Amino acid sequence: MSSNAGARTKRADARRNEKTLLDAAAAVFVESGVDAPVRDIAARAGVGVGTIYRHFPTRADLIIAVYRHQVDACAEAGPKLLAESASPHAALAAWIDLFVGFLVTKHGLAGVMQSDHAGFESLHAYFLDRLVPVCTELLAAAAGEIQTDIDAYQLMRGVGNLCIGAESDPRYDARRLVKLLIAGLRQRD
Repeated sequence: MSSNAGARTKRADARRNEKTLLDAAAAVFVESGVDAPVRDIAARAGVGVGTIYRHFPTRADLIIAVYRHQVDACAEAGPKLLAESASPHAALAAWIDLFVGFLVTKHGLAGVMQSDHAGFESLHAYFLDRLVPVCTELLAAAAGEIQTDIDAYQLMRGVGNLCIGAESDPRYDARRLVKLLIAGLRQRD
């Protein structure tokens, strides 16, 4: 392997370390919002604060990386659920539940994404580019079980709208409403 190839691809241990940092940051963001102290993230990851800044020089870099990491995890879960679930509808329902979890745990992210940081501009496109094809694949696989007059973008947008405000109102159960929506997709005999 040339040194150029090594520079282009991270070593397995470096990828694991970065994943540990991103998972820790995501957990802290869920609990405390995106303004949580970096020292809390470092403590959760079991590293020093300097390690986080070596990987992510700014808070914006860390937030963007966490968001992309979670989008990637949601995207990668789709095919796995399709292969392991009892039915395509069950896979779709499980994936939508993961998607809801992703949406309702973004404390403060919407406000941060309105900032002037250039990296935030591309996140919505990244979200759509990664997740719409997965949802499309799940809908296509479930076509024999569900109504087919909805596309992935419409479904994801509807789910997203049902999740608005869920993190700030303990009386509102977005997951319950989304489950009703997904159950309503089933074809009537």
